Parts: sequence; C-alpha cells; structure tokens
Amino acid sequence: MNLNAGARVRQPREAFEHRLGIVADVTYPNPQTTYISSIRLRFPTGEERSYRPEEVVACSRTDDHAALVAAFTDTCRALRTACRIAHDYDERLSGDILSLLLTVFSVAATRLGVCLDPAHLDPPTGSDASIEEDRQ
Repeated sequence: MNLNAGARVRQPREAFEHRLGIVADVTYPNPQTTYISSIRLRFPTGEERSYRPEEVVACSRTDDHAALVAAFTDTCRALRTACRIAHDYDERLSGDILSLLLTVFSVAATRLGVCLDPAHLDPPTGSDASIEEDRQ
C-alpha cells in the first residue's frame, strides 16, 4: 500500500472505521525489508488508527462504486420480491413497497449514474451464468 491510497478496515469495530480511510503512514520493522509491520489510516472524521496489514484492504472510489451498485441491485431484488408478496397480502403495502423500489432506482440513477434495469435483477442462471462469468 502506498501513502495517500484508499483503504478500508476489514472488520470495523468503531463507527468511523466503516468509512474509507487514507493511508497516512506505512511502518516497516527495518529499512532493509519490504514487510509492512503496520499501516496508519486517517479517516474523514479526523481519527487516525494503526492496523496490522492483514486488518486492512486497499480500496478505491471505483471499488466503492461497484459495491454500492451491487448493494442497490440486491436491495431492488428484495423489494421487488416483497412487493410481489405484499400484492396478495395488502394492496396498500404493495404500493408503499413499489414507491420504495422506485426511489431506489431513482437514487441509483441520479447519485451513482447507473440505470438499474428491472429485467436484469434476476441473478444469472444456466447459460446466462456463464455469460456473466465471461464478463468478469
């Protein structure tokens, strides 16, 4: 990891550790080695903490964007399923869930620049799965 690179704590214990940190310092046990003994992260809150190298993972804003798109996609899948179930249970509840689903689509489009296509919310299966694996 390099100075000023982005990083995340693998298992955050404090609320600020969920944020993207910036590498503020890299400590080596001696100048002749490339082994890192600790990494100091500075968080947007101003907090700084040192971690062992295995406790952090390099992370960029692009990585965060991809994680957010995946989370929004999963959210849309869950809301769509809930809406279908609620349709027979309580029509007004189904309408409220549909409103949430449309809000999530809107936020993804305006804040992330991603148009989540409802037709592509189903996880890939069969031959579609191999096509999806080829894309990655």
